[in-house]
Amino acid sequence: MKQYISFFKLKFTVGLQYRAAAIAGLVTQLFFGFVNIFVYMAFYSSGSSGNVGISIDQLTTYLWLNQTFFALIYIWYRDNDFIKMIRNGDVAYELCRPSNLYMMWFARILAAKLSSALLRGIPLLIISSILPKPYRLIYPDIKTIILFIFIMIISSILITAIIVLIYVISFYLLDEKGVVGIFSTISDILSGQAIPLALFPKTLGYVVSFLPFAYISDFAFRVFCKNITGSAIIKGLIVDVSWLIIIIFIGIKLTDKILKRVVVQGG
Repeated sequence: MKQYISFFKLKFTVGLQYRAAAIAGLVTQLFFGFVNIFVYMAFYSSGSSGNVGISIDQLTTYLWLNQTFFALIYIWYRDNDFIKMIRNGDVAYELCRPSNLYMMWFARILAAKLSSALLRGIPLLIISSILPKPYRLIYPDIKTIILFIFIMIISSILITAIIVLIYVISFYLLDEKGVVGIFSTISDILSGQAIPLALFPKTLGYVVSFLPFAYISDFAFRVFCKNITGSAIIKGLIVDVSWLIIIIFIGIKLTDKILKRVVVQGG
């Protein structure tokens, strides 16, 4: 376990050094945060929203959380080192190490995502919380914040497990573009990054709530803004943890199967 913690620390430290990229990302997230809020405010004020399942104040908080944790929740993460290893055969060097390839990749991807989210997220949380109403991110009570942090920890692990699974599948395809594109498109729609799931039709929203993508971000954000409360939180946690176990199990088994049949290309 110590070696995987070392992988995590190394990648996390390296990720914290990209301050210029973090500043650029912060400005971008601020811009899109305001754009999304303006669009939804126009939608609500027009009277076309009808009987939607989320208030404008909750939605504003939701949209700021979406931008704050953007670096953590997006699926289309690209690690050029992994791509090169798969394409040119350098993965053979990784197989010579006395370590589990799945766990090593998992630690590195999680560290990269967390470091990027940390650099952008903390300033954005501060800025969005001091904005004037109705553009302000509204904090809930301390119990809800603690619950949100717990759910986000699970979500971070789930996101990483999905990304690792994508790269494991890339062993078969030798090109990650197709599988990443498919997963990214599905994730953007079904995780609430494109449209909050609370605005989905009731039947469709119910079906999506049983898919893993809803627990990448939507579930945690709606708990934070108190759009999901009571027994619905418990049900969501059960589904969330269940998918986490399933995806990690599939990833580990598929990695073991692939490594037994892997053909190293290049030379």
